[in-house]
Amino acid sequence: MSDLKKYIAERKKRDKKFATGYEEGFEQFKVGVALRRAREESGITQEELARRLKTKKTAISRIENHAEDIKLSTLERFASALGKHLEVKIA
Repeated sequence: MSDLKKYIAERKKRDKKFATGYEEGFEQFKVGVALRRAREESGITQEELARRLKTKKTAISRIENHAEDIKLSTLERFASALGKHLEVKIA
């Protein structure tokens, strides 16, 4: 286990607020990564996606890097612009 992973594990044990915030942040990070990956797999640049969604490249970057509180309708538009469909799973 890396030093960083050890630190995070130890900090989560002694600081519940940190643990909760860390888990929430990690989930939001995964959403952004999934969106970026879907865009890249479609062979579409941020600029092209922005044109399709009638927005700016900076908005696409913000979505991919900070996906907190993203609306379901935005996710649906993002997927549709890539020629994909949105699938939501509760596990």
